[in-house]
Amino acid sequence: MTSTNEPPGGTPTAPSGPPEIVPTHPGAVLMVASSAALGGFLFGYDTAVINGTVDAVRAEFGMTEGALGAVVSAALLGCAVGAWFAGPLADRWGRIRVMLLAAIVFAVTSIASAFAWDPISLLAFRLFGGLAIGAASVIAPAYIAEISPAYLRGRLGSLQQLAIVTGIFASLLIDYLLAASAGGAAEQVPWGGTAWRWMFASAALPAVVYGVLALQIPESPRYLVKKQKLVQAKDVLRRFVGGNVDLKISEIARSLSGGDQVVNLRDLRGPRFGLLPIVWVGILLSVFQQFVGINVIFYYSSSLWHSVGFTERDSLLISTITSVTNIVTTLVAISLVDRIGRKPLLIIGASGMVVTLGAMAFCFSQAVGSGDDLTLPGAYGTVALIAANLYVFSFGMSWGPVVWVLLGEMFNNRIRATALAVAAAAQWIANWAVSVSFPSLASVGLQFAYGLYTVFAALALVFVWRAVRETKGRELEEM
Repeated sequence: MTSTNEPPGGTPTAPSGPPEIVPTHPGAVLMVASSAALGGFLFGYDTAVINGTVDAVRAEFGMTEGALGAVVSAALLGCAVGAWFAGPLADRWGRIRVMLLAAIVFAVTSIASAFAWDPISLLAFRLFGGLAIGAASVIAPAYIAEISPAYLRGRLGSLQQLAIVTGIFASLLIDYLLAASAGGAAEQVPWGGTAWRWMFASAALPAVVYGVLALQIPESPRYLVKKQKLVQAKDVLRRFVGGNVDLKISEIARSLSGGDQVVNLRDLRGPRFGLLPIVWVGILLSVFQQFVGINVIFYYSSSLWHSVGFTERDSLLISTITSVTNIVTTLVAISLVDRIGRKPLLIIGASGMVVTLGAMAFCFSQAVGSGDDLTLPGAYGTVALIAANLYVFSFGMSWGPVVWVLLGEMFNNRIRATALAVAAAAQWIANWAVSVSFPSLASVGLQFAYGLYTVFAALALVFVWRAVRETKGRELEEM
């Protein structure tokens, strides 16, 4: 007989005696959540490592703008597929096993990308690597939400975005150092090999670290209850979540109305437009997060600043500084998300992006010349650089971390992994659409591209105001 008070039917009930109140151990849950969030580090590292290689890859393989856009965005299509299947796999195999699979695939494809021999091989390796990143992007927020006490969930959920932006910074820093040591991304490093190839290969190291740490953390208590592993679930809740553990086990089991059944897309069907309203909210949050154009800054910023008069080395340095700005602003979000809530931060951030994107569109409308001779005259270059960093600040303290927090907590226990997978897949597709379209939009005029992102930021503001509900302080079982 176990301490979970499990009746013959398999659903645990609350104990009849005095409830066992267990204190929360923030340090322990912080370590576990940080380990899971390293999936976000891989996400950020891989999606930004391409930044420093763009010009070198284009020159080495003689690619057109369209081919370049396809290679840059190839990983994103893989991410969409990986995210789509990660939810059902996590419900079937568990969160930890999917993390391990993602780590292995990412490490292998990072090395393979370094040995690419033509645009097709590079595209293929980045496409397969995207499968791992997409899976990690789903599992990390779901796992962190399920392992965290409610009063810490916003801050711990924000670790996903902190890991993403730290990964972006690390990859841009490595790109900068490799390019500096070789005298350019297309040149040979002192120890042999082209710098851009080492940029891709460097991504294997964090993948190995992620896999090792995934072996050290416990399985999600919600998954354990779903699989009727109640003793293990109670132990994890006692160690990391605290509170009335027996009552929480009972509430989790009650919320998992489907039992051990794997949730599929048909379980997300609703009366309006084919899906449950909450799933549509998650999809649109994900799409707007990308349609404001944030990843243009991280995928193309080095090439962008190079095109308006900065040297390649200075352009990489500017991109690295911008990524540091993103880290600092994510720390701001972590300090605020459980204090003022998710919805207010989204509104503040969208408002800031409307202003700063509009300023960037205006500055680039003043550019003179074309192609490699494009420059921003007078103070417009400085204003554009300041506006770009303020734009990153607006995004980093709001839409970057808060969307991941909401996606991890807004769905109920039964559909969480699958609904989050659908929303994340939509996010990756939107990310791909923005990334692959930017070279063509930029050829029309950078003012047009940034003007379009300004419109989407304004639409995002209206959407949050009307459709997003606050989740601060609510237990997952209340969702």
